Amino acid sequence: MIKFIKSIIEDIDSVFDRDPAARNRIEVFLLYPHIKALITYKISHNLYLKKRFFLARWVSNIGRHMTGIEIHPGATIGKGLFIDHGMGVVIGETAVVGNNVTMFHGATLGGTGNEKGKRHPTVGDNVTIGSSAKILGNIYIASGTRVGANAVVLRDTSPNSTLVGIPAREIKKGSKIISLNEYAI
Repeated sequence: MIKFIKSIIEDIDSVFDRDPAARNRIEVFLLYPHIKALITYKISHNLYLKKRFFLARWVSNIGRHMTGIEIHPGATIGKGLFIDHGMGVVIGETAVVGNNVTMFHGATLGGTGNEKGKRHPTVGDNVTIGSSAKILGNIYIASGTRVGANAVVLRDTSPNSTLVGIPAREIKKGSKIISLNEYAI
């Protein structure tokens, strides 16, 4: 129980690094929907690991109805996930999310169809996923990557890259800006 409470405090504290509107811990705890989603996720994930699948999905469903954020209990979430605004975010069953990831409303970590086994993305540390971005399939989003709003990512990314478009293309690797004309269709 102490470990659970400490993890929630860490999640609350991670908000202050990424949201200038955050004023205090009580406000973040009571008014930020992603904190409620993470609490229900942690409970449902624990049940999922104990193979109490129905109960895990039931708790997860309560969290989705409360917050508009759907995190499957089978997903693996690192420390400091920040979901800004949150409504419409979906994180699939086999998704793995690293530490200090920021997601904006409408973002999806989903599958591409009826694959079996690992079918959702793995997201590295310190990744930012823009509003309504879709990251689909068993792909790797490298640490430090920034995914633009509405981008549809279908392939692995390079570390510290920036991706935009449908389908998403890298426009920046590290500190090198790549001309958009390189990617003209």
